[in-house]
Parts: sequence; C-alpha cells; structure tokens
Amino acid sequence: MNFFEQQDRARRNSGRLLILMVLAVLSLITLTSLALGLVWQLFGQQHTSLWLAGEAPMGVLPSWPLVGVVALAVIGVVLLGSLYKGLQLSRGGSAVAERLGGRLINLAPQSLDEQRLLNVVEEMALASGTPVPPVYVLDDVGINAFAAGLTPQDAVIGITRGAISLLSREELQGVIAHEFSHIFHGDMRLNTRLVAVLHGILLLGLIGGFLLRGSSRSSSRSSRDNSAAAIMAAGAALWLLGYAGTFFGNLIKAAVSRQREFLADASAVQFTRNPQSIAGALQKIGGNLNGSQLRAGHAAEFSHMYFAAGISQALEGMLATHPPLAERIRRITPDWDGSYPLVSSMSLLPDEASPDQRSVAQGWDQALASQAAGFSAAAATAAIGSIGEPQAAHLQQAHSVLHGLNPLLREAAHHGSGAQALLYGLLLAPVAPFREQQLQLLRPVVNAEVMDTLLALTQPLRELPLSQRLHLLDLAIPALKQLSAEQVTELCRHMAQLIRADAKVDLLEWTLLRIVERNLAPSRRLSGHVKLLDVSSEVQVLLSFLARAGSARPEQAQAALTHAASELPFAPQTLLPAAQSDLKALEAALKRLNQLQPLQKPRLLKAMARCIEHDGRIEVAEAELLRAVADLLDCPMPPLLHASVGRS
Repeated sequence: MNFFEQQDRARRNSGRLLILMVLAVLSLITLTSLALGLVWQLFGQQHTSLWLAGEAPMGVLPSWPLVGVVALAVIGVVLLGSLYKGLQLSRGGSAVAERLGGRLINLAPQSLDEQRLLNVVEEMALASGTPVPPVYVLDDVGINAFAAGLTPQDAVIGITRGAISLLSREELQGVIAHEFSHIFHGDMRLNTRLVAVLHGILLLGLIGGFLLRGSSRSSSRSSRDNSAAAIMAAGAALWLLGYAGTFFGNLIKAAVSRQREFLADASAVQFTRNPQSIAGALQKIGGNLNGSQLRAGHAAEFSHMYFAAGISQALEGMLATHPPLAERIRRITPDWDGSYPLVSSMSLLPDEASPDQRSVAQGWDQALASQAAGFSAAAATAAIGSIGEPQAAHLQQAHSVLHGLNPLLREAAHHGSGAQALLYGLLLAPVAPFREQQLQLLRPVVNAEVMDTLLALTQPLRELPLSQRLHLLDLAIPALKQLSAEQVTELCRHMAQLIRADAKVDLLEWTLLRIVERNLAPSRRLSGHVKLLDVSSEVQVLLSFLARAGSARPEQAQAALTHAASELPFAPQTLLPAAQSDLKALEAALKRLNQLQPLQKPRLLKAMARCIEHDGRIEVAEAELLRAVADLLDCPMPPLLHASVGRS
C-alpha cells in the first residue's frame, strides 16, 4: 500500500473513528439520562418543579424533558472537554513533547549520543524530501520513541535517553523510520483526535469524582439533608459511566493503534532495507530491565503514540495499544529464535556508518560530481513512486549530501540567526549589482548578527549546488520554528522584498518563500474531497506555468503541455497566456489543488513530471522545481536519483 493509499485509508479510518465516538457519546447520553432520572426519582421528587416545567409522571424511565436536559449537559461536557484538550494540542507535536518533559536538541545537542540521533533524523528527513522535524529527548531509561503533531509541518519526534544510549545507529534508523511512517501516513492526526475525544469522555468521570468527594464532606456535616445523598448518587453514576466510556474508548484506541504499528514496522523495513534494524530495537526492549516504560506523569494520555508500550496494562490483550513484542519481531524476522539480548550502556560513535552505506554513498558522491548531466525521464516517475516510502538509496544519498555540506552552512542551519541568514542568502542574485542592491535592502531591517552571518556565508552559498538548496532549507526549519510569530512575519516580508528586488520573480524563489510560510505559519487545510475533473482549470494553470518555466519557446511549452495531458482524465489542454498563468494565478490554483483526494494526486504529479521531461531528460533545476511544487501539494517527494545510484 503506497503513500496515497495510506492517506486515503487514514482519512476513512478517521471517519469510522468519528462514527464510533459519536455512538459512544450517544450511549453515554442514554445511560446517563437513565441513571440521573432514577436518582431524581429516588431523591428529588419534591423538587420536580425546579427541574421540569409542569408535573411529569414519575415512571420507571425519566421524563423526556429531563432526558433533554441531561443529553445537552452530557454533550456539552464532552464537547467542552474535547475542545479544551484540542486547544492544548493545537500547537502541534511540541505540545505533546513538552507535556512529557522532552527537551529540544536540534539547536544544541549536549552529547555525542544526541548528535548521532540528530544526524539520523536529518538523514531520514532529507531522504524523504521533508523538512527536519524538531527532535525532543525524554530523560527516561526505557527504550521508546514517538511522533506527534496534527500535520507534517508541525510534527515532532521524541525519543528516550535509554533509546539513544542503548541502540546502535542502525537500530536508531529503524526506530526513526518507524516514526516517519506515522508522520507520512496520517497516523498523528488520528492519534491526536483520539486524545481529545477521550479527554472529553473522561471529563464526565472526573466531574463524578468531584461530586462524590464534595457530597461525602457535605453529608458528614448534615446527615439529615437528602440533597447530599442525591448528589452522591449522581456523582457515582457519572463516575461509573464516565470511566466506563473511557474504557470502551480505550478499546477503540487500542484496536486502531495496533494495526498502525504493524504498518509502520513494515514501512521502516522498506525504508532502511534492513529488517534487523527495527527487529534489533524491539529485541533490546525485551532484554532491557526497564523495557519501554515511561515515567512521565502524562505518559498514559499518549500511550497509543509510542514506538512500544509506554505504560503497563493489566488487560494486555484488550487494552494493549501495541502488538506483543514477539509478534512484531517475528513478522519482521520469521527466523528469530525467541531470545532477548541483555542490554547495557554502550559507547557509540556519533556518525558511524556501515560498509554498505559507505560504498553506496561513495557511488552517490560520483553521481553528484556529474549532476550537470541531469536526470533520466524515468527518475521523476521513480521519485513519485517513492513518496512516503523512500528507499535505502535515498537514505544513502542523504547521508552523503549531509556530510558533504560545507560545515559553515551546516552549522548555520542549527541556529536562529544562521538559519535566517541562509534563507536570505539563498535568494541573493548571482549577479553582483543586483546582489548588492538586495544587501542594501536588508541592512537597515535585519539585526547585525544576522547580517554578519549572511556576509560570511555568501561565498559558500554561491558554491552550493542547486540540487542542495531544498536540503539546506529542510535542515534550517527546526531553528526557524523557534522564532516568534512577529519574527516569522518579518522574515517572510524580507524574503519577499529580496525576491522582488530584481523586478523578476523566479518560480523556485517563490516556492522557497511558500515552503517557509507553510512550515512556520501552517494553516489548517481542508481534507481532500475534490477530483481532478473538478479542478481542470487549476491543472491547466499549473501545467502552463511549468511548461513555460522549462521551455524557451511557446511551441516547446505547448508540446510539453500536450505531453503532460496524456496522464490526465480529460482532453489535451491549450497553453494559457502568460498573463493567465502567472504566480498569482498559480498560488490560487495550488490552494484548490491541495484539496484533491489523496488517490487523485498521483496522476497530477505524473502529469507534472511528463511536463518537465518531454525532451527526454530532466535538468537539475527542473527536478528541484518539481519537488518544491509537490511539497506545496503536501506530497513530500524524495530527491531524484541517478540511474547508477538507484541500482546500487
């Protein structure tokens, strides 16, 4: 099952989950209405006039007006509880990581182990074509990890101290690949919604517990007051029903989570091409004295998000959020002998790589040296097929690219001022007069530290290969996410000024700005519901823009557009005039195209690929343009591979 099928499945699972939770709430309303009605009959008949407008028969069941009052109260409590928790988690994965006591390490790793972890995460992100997520370390000795967030743009990865000290580099790769799978396939949003809804149901039990404690104190002071008994009975009913609802909600959560873990394990094996990487990590959990347990106060709240079970559960079979370790290991390595290694602290180099990694990375170095030749036409199709499911070759390429970056650029990407300087530097014109004009625009509006860093990085940035511009941007995203909202606004405004300084807007410059905006100030997008036939005019705008960007003459652009139309479910299109397919029109078109159903997006991406490869090969600039536009469509595309590297 590929990336788009997984996205479609996650969307359908969300719908089923919503139906199940609605049924759970309706059941709670019915049971709570019955319970409180009976309590009212037993303790509150003399106060009926205060609750109901007129006399109502007191039969076995409560009266309909009372049912309506109770129903509205229960719905209000569940909705308010869910909205409150949803608001807490609206900042994305960082809210979960901080609630678990995590510490951000992207900007300042404090040990070789943390640097090794950061290297692994960065390689995984570059191989996937996604920005590097913020990485948090939890001071727990158990071996565990998690991915959290509402969208890939606000996702974070958390990992325990035990995992980074006890796992080898290859095993860390397996764990991180597993967590990236959760990011790609929509599991995080589903998990976050589960937390919010379950909190709303649990709130009924918490209110019941509060009423029980309050009524017990009241009854001790006035034993003759019948209202205390009524409050106690109502509190007991709410407590029982609230926690019963939470129990059944946890059953739903556990069933969904177990299946997603199997899929994430399989994706991790496909990513690393090394079954022993994730199997070894699972085996070490079994052999670790502390297992995968987390000691954080709120660990139970996010139990379904972890790499392995983070809390102990009495009803392991019913409420287990993760499949048994042995079952997961045997699915990956059927010949496993069933034994767990006894693990202890190990000293690991921060940047070790296996011989196979080094040999293939060297092959990629050779490919980089000859990248001026461009890519084959089939490379784009292969990259589209690897969206959400990057291959081992992408990981090996990322390892080489990351460690081949100029150290000055790599260091700058991990600091706030350096990351801002990198963005400005990527937009500086190659021609001296225009470049100096841009620098003059910046000097009065940016602080001295950013300006000094920019001037120091100007030459390394001019030497940076075009194919590594997006990689550098991806590395800088975590540092940029630490900026305040006002700083982000200023950053985007200054980038726009640099882009307009030469009176010509390059498409790749424009996409860099849009990628920064969507990662630093993400807006909640509508879930996909549109088909390609519904957005044919927007497709025409996008393909016309791409065709003109890659062709010198109108007839060549028309040929590219006709070549692309063979992938579409409607008739070949006519090249739009430049005035009707400019950047303003493109921006509006991309917003609409982002609402495509997941299974509709591959055809659009293939049409884009055919548009840029109509002449039989893809230049480096065209490849990066394709990846940048795909990123704006929420389709993170791995870098294109040269044929020699892809076969390695």
